[in-house]
Amino acid sequence: MSGSEHINWDHHAVIGWLMRDGRMLAHQDAMITALGEQMDAAGAPVHRVRLSVRTLHPLLRAVTSTWLKGQHATPIVKSPHGFENKSAVTGSPIQIVIETGKSVRKRLESPLTPEDHVSLHELQAQGMTDYLALPLVFSSGGRASLIFSTECQGGFDDTDIQKLATLADSFAPVVEALSARQTALAVAEAYLGPRTGRRVLDGQITRGDIETIEAAILISDIRGWTQLNRELSPRDAMERANQYFELLADAIEGHGGEILKFLGDGLLAIFPTEAGADDACARALSAARQAHRAEGVAGVAFGIGLHFGEVLYGNIGSRTRIDFTVLGPSVNMVARIESLCVALDQPVLFSQAFADRLNEPVIKVGDHALKGLPGEVPVFRV
Repeated sequence: MSGSEHINWDHHAVIGWLMRDGRMLAHQDAMITALGEQMDAAGAPVHRVRLSVRTLHPLLRAVTSTWLKGQHATPIVKSPHGFENKSAVTGSPIQIVIETGKSVRKRLESPLTPEDHVSLHELQAQGMTDYLALPLVFSSGGRASLIFSTECQGGFDDTDIQKLATLADSFAPVVEALSARQTALAVAEAYLGPRTGRRVLDGQITRGDIETIEAAILISDIRGWTQLNRELSPRDAMERANQYFELLADAIEGHGGEILKFLGDGLLAIFPTEAGADDACARALSAARQAHRAEGVAGVAFGIGLHFGEVLYGNIGSRTRIDFTVLGPSVNMVARIESLCVALDQPVLFSQAFADRLNEPVIKVGDHALKGLPGEVPVFRV
């Protein structure tokens, strides 16, 4: 099949779908899959469509989605910061498009040379005959790349190139809007956690917008942090802290919890009760155990306090600066219990309310006076 047989494919129909329905799609992979299917239905000589968008995500550098004709689902690729320096990316057409804002065209029916990027060799081996990478230029100055490849004999003709370029121009503002939404969600989730981040983006942003919930609460901090800062350089101390936060985050998030706040050398997390109070406490304890099994990896010692109770969950702050967090006596209780970990030489301690919801034996380590709380409070360990 030659490219000339596709001169009359209807790119206006694809653009019309994009302006009407395509722009409503909330996820990049869904959008690029739908675009590929729409182009195929319109008769476009395209067998592969790839969209790569650079992000402002604090953990990711780029997100790439691919549609292959006949394959309705391909994994989205999330690339971390630093990936652009790897050999697989350096000198690639995508890098050239994003850095220069210029399109890249490469016919693949002719033999390639060692100077041609490995990605082009791979596409040629897959049977592609032509390759066109186009820049999507955003109003912010950022760029994405939209790449079309075909298996048609003769590749793309001049009319195909013009239509694909027109389509890319129409696609750019849609991708920019989608990228802005994805960036907002990614930043909100990275800084606030997945549940809280979505609440904020859904409009729970007013100071005083607070609800009362029940949750298992976890507080942890590093033991001897002041001494470590005297012994280590600031950079080495920060590296230790990041290792500690990473292993705590893996354990907490792996058991359905959410970190709400990093507190200097510690953190505050909650385990909601969607599946019941007993389940929330069991998950919180499992997270604490997992974290302490990996304690040596962080190179620091740390304590964990656990409690179950009601908390105020929502926005507090000043007129110009607000914070999404949890407050209340339950938070004060778990903070005081965690502070006993050093004195009692225990890695994990928890309250009576937490112990009552565990389906396993526990040991009472005594009744203790907790700062700011009346009387003495029973404290437990497993």
